[in-house]
Amino acid sequence: MTDALKGAVVNYRRGPKTQNPKECILRFPNVKSVGEAARLMGRKVAWPVGERKCRGKIVALHGEGGLVIARFRKGLPGFALGTQVEIIG
Repeated sequence: MTDALKGAVVNYRRGPKTQNPKECILRFPNVKSVGEAARLMGRKVAWPVGERKCRGKIVALHGEGGLVIARFRKGLPGFALGTQVEIIG
């Protein structure tokens, strides 16, 4: 799972009328099942932008396709959607 160290921000966690910018849905390239995604639970992630890094933690699974939900300390900006995140711990 060395290629799973970098993933992408897919979207914010949303409801019918709200969205939560502190919680984001992430996709990692070689993670295709719930079992593989479960191994990422509790790992720390970082969204790098120059010197500033938003740090978060993978807290839940999302669906059956291997997506995970990460909760960040501060909300990610809108231009973070589609960009890379990396596992740091």
